[in-house]
Amino acid sequence: MSKDLFAKFKTDMGPLGQHAKMAHGYFAFPKLEGPIASRMMFKGKERIVWSLNNYLGLGNHPEVRKADADAAAEFGLAYPMGARMMSGNSNLIEQFERELADFVKKPDVFILNYGYQGVLSIIDAIVTRHDVIVYDADSHACILDGVRLHMGKRFVYQHNDIESFKVQMERATKMTAETGGGILVITEGVFGMSGNMGKLKEIVDLKKNYNFRLMVDDAHGFGMMGKTGAGTGEEQGCQDGIDLYVSTFAKAMASIGAFVAGDEDVISYLRYNTRSQTFAKTLPMPIVKGNLKRLELLRSKPELKAKLWHNVNRLQGGLREIGLNLGATNTCVTPIYLQGTTTQAANLIFDLRENFNIFCSIVVYPVIPKGQMLLRLIPTADHTDKDIDDTLHAFREIYRKLTTGEYDKQFEGMAMIEAIGGI
Repeated sequence: MSKDLFAKFKTDMGPLGQHAKMAHGYFAFPKLEGPIASRMMFKGKERIVWSLNNYLGLGNHPEVRKADADAAAEFGLAYPMGARMMSGNSNLIEQFERELADFVKKPDVFILNYGYQGVLSIIDAIVTRHDVIVYDADSHACILDGVRLHMGKRFVYQHNDIESFKVQMERATKMTAETGGGILVITEGVFGMSGNMGKLKEIVDLKKNYNFRLMVDDAHGFGMMGKTGAGTGEEQGCQDGIDLYVSTFAKAMASIGAFVAGDEDVISYLRYNTRSQTFAKTLPMPIVKGNLKRLELLRSKPELKAKLWHNVNRLQGGLREIGLNLGATNTCVTPIYLQGTTTQAANLIFDLRENFNIFCSIVVYPVIPKGQMLLRLIPTADHTDKDIDDTLHAFREIYRKLTTGEYDKQFEGMAMIEAIGGI
């Protein structure tokens, strides 16, 4: 007789779910309330928020709010109905695609409902079992999950290691000589956890040595990197060498949706073969029209990007002066690498939130190795100098407490978390 499929969930909640009883509502699935801004409410108190990917401050920009509201009033949330291939296409969607293509300096663009689904489905559409994928070890989950669906061979190279990349390309080249397939290289423009840029220029330059196509997920680069904000390819002077340029609207635009840009024949193929779009309802018109306004602001208000980078440089410079390890970040993403146990991490985050009113994201084992913790801060154009000053003061204090052992005792915040409704 077969086992009950769900029986295992009573004892095994998975690597992250095992902490759910203590974490839910406080460390995981927290609820930030109020208008999107650099300061929001959490558990009834105002906190300085460093965990929102609202890079350019468009999440609550008055022109964006008006465009969203006007579009909702005009169209409602239903129009257009159906998948784009069947009944869900519109002039405004096609206009948005043309304007995006011009902005990122590519011949054509195809709009996607979500970045995660889009990347997964693009990989599935592009490669066959005869093809080989070569990808960076630190790639986002959407890339990793897309690669796992691939029925052919895949080779991973060490993060941003060009010598390792060459080794895997040699293997891929030999393999495709046997299968008759091609090679798809996948990396990121800006790696969302570490903050360092992918070595796009070096990879593009290696097209003279190897025959491959390059796909770049630039979720954290689009709008923030490059002279015009066209992304990490523009920043490194190699946008032309990127064959498929993918990004989301969830970061720079503080919205929903994504896009893929490339040559017209490839984008036309994806329009008819990307299953996550063929079999899903198109983006509602208020989102499309609201995103057109966001793109207009990306082009017309360079001061937003300038303010963002002012805040990035001020925050990162101050954290480094304290002595904190920010790794190899050379973008807006601001990671802080610390040594410590899960107990120390819980005490540190509790202290940050309850005593210093700082809200940021933290990553611990099993996402990263035991004995380490990673705090990630996302500066935005909305943050003020006072926000940064208050945050630097807080991190100076929590770093001192961590190094002097004040967070070593058993986590004692459970009673307070329960009292404020954290679990």
